[in-house]
Amino acid sequence: MIIRPKLHWFRLLFVWRGSVLPQLVPRLLLILALSIVAIFMHDHMRSYPAGLGTPPFALIGIALAVFLGFRNRASYDRWWEGRKLWGELAICARSLARQALSLPGERDPADTRRFIAALGGFAHALRHQLRGTDAREDLAPRLPPELYARVIDAQCRPATIALWLGEWVAARVREGSIDGFGMLAIDRNLDALSEVIGGCERLSTTPLPFSYSVMIHRTVYLFCALLPFGLVDGAGLLTPLFALLLAYAFMALEAIAAQIEDPFGTEENDLALNTMCAALENALHDMAADPDFRRVPAPVSQTPPHILD
Repeated sequence: MIIRPKLHWFRLLFVWRGSVLPQLVPRLLLILALSIVAIFMHDHMRSYPAGLGTPPFALIGIALAVFLGFRNRASYDRWWEGRKLWGELAICARSLARQALSLPGERDPADTRRFIAALGGFAHALRHQLRGTDAREDLAPRLPPELYARVIDAQCRPATIALWLGEWVAARVREGSIDGFGMLAIDRNLDALSEVIGGCERLSTTPLPFSYSVMIHRTVYLFCALLPFGLVDGAGLLTPLFALLLAYAFMALEAIAAQIEDPFGTEENDLALNTMCAALENALHDMAADPDFRRVPAPVSQTPPHILD
């Protein structure tokens, strides 16, 4: 994810990194070539279909803009829901850490720190599961050896860590550190962690209907490919300019929607899950005042733009 300071309106016109323009350049060059072909045919072919004109494109463009608006809204809703789920994860993890640290009676600080470190491991395990990457390097220093062995052999690693957190709470209940009401309060936060897993899995494994995405994609590119032949009568030599502007608008909207549809990926506009995990761990270990914890520096917005992933 790209994090930038607020740019001046003029500098914003020339932003390259973080926009979808780099992936659109080859497609826009194709539209430029078609525009040149349209001008040549208009000027040198007697049989050029002069009656094509702009009215059909105006009507189709309005309908296409409505469809693209709906497509972008659906994709953005998925992106925002993913952000809310990770916000809920941070809230629940901090609440669980506070509850563990405020247990009555004499407690082994190392035992409580293992619980808090496992909360950080939960976030990393979920991040890797959503991205389909290997979690071993991140989980090994954060989980107790016996838990690490269980988690590596599990298919749903975040759920296994959540189970261990519940077992830790049950052990504190048996020794009398937590009463029934306290266990209910902690269990609500553990249930919320399970809901976060389910919500993220739903977004990750259920994309927008493929046929709908294909229909929008085909219509956008067919419209943009025919556009120069409709504009050439009225725009003349300026056909490439207007065709590129309209094609960029429609293609960029379609590309942005496709990019943010899966909010947990590693593209520049996806959620900054690495940074969220680092920020959560810093907060947890601040609460625990852990002297052995090495703080993870969280990237900040600066110039040049900083990539958070």
